[in-house]
Amino acid sequence: MINLALEYWQPALVVATALVLDRCFGEVKKFHPLVGLGWLISKTEQRLYGDNRRNGVMAMLLLTLPWLLLYMVNFPWWCQAIVLYFVIGGRSLGEHGQAVAYALHQQDLPLARQKVSYIVSRKTAGLNEQQVVSATVESMLENGNDAVFGALFWFIVASVPGAIVYRVANTLDARWGYKNARWLHFGWAAARWDDLLNYLPARLTVLTYASLGKFRVALRCAWQQGRQCSSPNGGPVMAAGAGSLGVTIGGPAQYDGYQSNKPWLGLGPHAQVTAIEGAVKLVNRGAWLWLLILVIELVVRNWI
Repeated sequence: MINLALEYWQPALVVATALVLDRCFGEVKKFHPLVGLGWLISKTEQRLYGDNRRNGVMAMLLLTLPWLLLYMVNFPWWCQAIVLYFVIGGRSLGEHGQAVAYALHQQDLPLARQKVSYIVSRKTAGLNEQQVVSATVESMLENGNDAVFGALFWFIVASVPGAIVYRVANTLDARWGYKNARWLHFGWAAARWDDLLNYLPARLTVLTYASLGKFRVALRCAWQQGRQCSSPNGGPVMAAGAGSLGVTIGGPAQYDGYQSNKPWLGLGPHAQVTAIEGAVKLVNRGAWLWLLILVIELVVRNWI
């Protein structure tokens, strides 16, 4: 009887345990599996890099398909929880955002630029305070989907292999998914694969952000403004988050080798430092909201 109950409630137990571990301990400082993944990606890149899509597809498949063999392994619930804990990164994301906010509260703009450079790929040396805040809020909202909700979604849908494949795809996109001369062709497959895996999680993240703030404004911003962004998933997510918080983010951003004329996202005044803390809270509260919905779904299924 106990084993049957544990099996039934296992998804909620695993998610709850992983969220608690992440909240208590954050990102592991030493021997994190993502360090090994980064090494593996670098070695694959050295072997297969070529300025064409074919090599990029081969590299992406080589780094993705072997993880599907994990479906042959019957992981105990506590092992699943540890894997999910390593895959999500909610506390680490929040700490990066709070570090930027702290520097701005101390009126140390150079330090804030340095801190935001750790979480965005744009050039930060010449950013003013409003641009630093906007870049940070954008990162908190978009990476809330990448670091938390996307991983939770694919774990719930496809267990441990799904969560790992998602994290690999997200990491490959972060490494190779740029539209500059070096990565435009080789990184095409990684970027498209990440877009595909994030399509449903991103729409659920939009609903999550909307549910925790200005609901109608968030949905309207996601629908009207999100489509103007080059990212089919990041655009709606950031627009919904900004709309939920009642602020405006976005605008032109300079990257390595090109400038992106990003649209303005959200509705309200330009984001101030407090919006960084608001974005962090959206992600944190959203994760627990997902757990609550998962528990409710299991209860309803049991009644039916």
